[in-house]
Amino acid sequence: MTFRSINPEDGTTLKVIAPWKTPQIDAALGGAAAAAELWSDTPIARRCELLGELAWLLRERLDPLARLITREMGKLIGEARAEVEKCALGCEYYADHAAAFLADEHVVSDAGRSLVAFQPIGPVLAIMPWNFPFWQVFRFAAPALAAGNTALLKHASNVPQCALAIEELFRDAGFLPGAFTTLMIEAAQVEAVIADPRVRAVTLTGSEAAGRKVGAAAGRALKKCVLELGGSDAFIVLADADLELAVANAVASRFVNAGQSCIAAKRFVVDEAIADEFVERFRIGVEALRAGDPLDPNTTLAPLARPDLRDELHRQVEASIARGAVAVTGCEPIPGPGAYYHASILDHVTPGMPAADEELFGPVAAVLRVRDEAGAVELANASRFGLGGSVWTRDAARGEHIARRLQCGCAFVNGMVKSDPRLPFGGVKDSGYGRELSRLGMLEFVNAKTVWIR
Repeated sequence: MTFRSINPEDGTTLKVIAPWKTPQIDAALGGAAAAAELWSDTPIARRCELLGELAWLLRERLDPLARLITREMGKLIGEARAEVEKCALGCEYYADHAAAFLADEHVVSDAGRSLVAFQPIGPVLAIMPWNFPFWQVFRFAAPALAAGNTALLKHASNVPQCALAIEELFRDAGFLPGAFTTLMIEAAQVEAVIADPRVRAVTLTGSEAAGRKVGAAAGRALKKCVLELGGSDAFIVLADADLELAVANAVASRFVNAGQSCIAAKRFVVDEAIADEFVERFRIGVEALRAGDPLDPNTTLAPLARPDLRDELHRQVEASIARGAVAVTGCEPIPGPGAYYHASILDHVTPGMPAADEELFGPVAAVLRVRDEAGAVELANASRFGLGGSVWTRDAARGEHIARRLQCGCAFVNGMVKSDPRLPFGGVKDSGYGRELSRLGMLEFVNAKTVWIR
């Protein structure tokens, strides 16, 4: 097997890379372990200084990096530029706050002095997805490296050039050799890497199925594991919502990255009193989206990353329609080269349909109608996923009350669900466990050591 970088816009092969064999993997793990000894002893001020250099380098190379993202996974060029900028902001955030986050916590006890010291644990393996090929990596790597750990990246097989470009960025910014290493390995090789004693922890962003495999492998090896998995976020629209605001955000939240986002709104849970008006306004906004070359700044709907993803999405749409869902617009692949799918809305979706029960990873919105607020909360929580959710109402206090009742890791009121370096990010239920970002994300991969002194 080889890693193939394929342009989703037209299906052309951009680059072919051979996977590593065992000696290359062993050398990389040894390099990460050796670097961990030196990197953990590097003063935190120096580690943060290098994160600042990395942020500068990301911005200096913004256009070629964004173009690489777009050509390799299909993201709109404007979204790709925003992704690179977000990585720079994440590096700056940890450069500014890591020292405070890792400062000793002094505790009053029966000792003359006692404290909690936060110390690095060593090489951390990150298994990352293709949909945000830079941001997913940086939101793990910036806090992990700031904390004094080293990083090993197993990236998705369809974005090998992004993986190598990220490693080059860390090297050119002045990080120690071995501090950040891209592993060109296949999925079948991952379990052995997790089991290797030089790897101290694992983090995965990916599918529910991948999470179960990685979590099981980490458990067998007694390794700390953080899992950020799929989502089927509820977008609750109450009868008193500002429909203009809600619809504008519904379009943005569902169709960002061609709908290929774990925290994209997927289930639109709408009060039946305003459902007809919401769906009509939503349809107008969705039909205004235009598919095309993602490098063209006028394009507003990108292709899916791979043809098989488009085919699976259409299977879910057809199965939902067969069970009673109504196709409002789209609901068909776009003919021609490239993995394009029409921006789509399914109405009258009910539990038991794939559009309600499964994650739709593409440009399809599912509308579920409810009678009242209680029904909205019940339906929103009637999912095995629990990543994010949002509530739309003119009454902010009411929105907060509902947000607190949602079974998810992040709930927004009158705002699109998004990740932010200042706030913890992660899910519950089958959306995984553990947290990324903020101080909580940094502390996932440190040894919180008790120090007791008479």
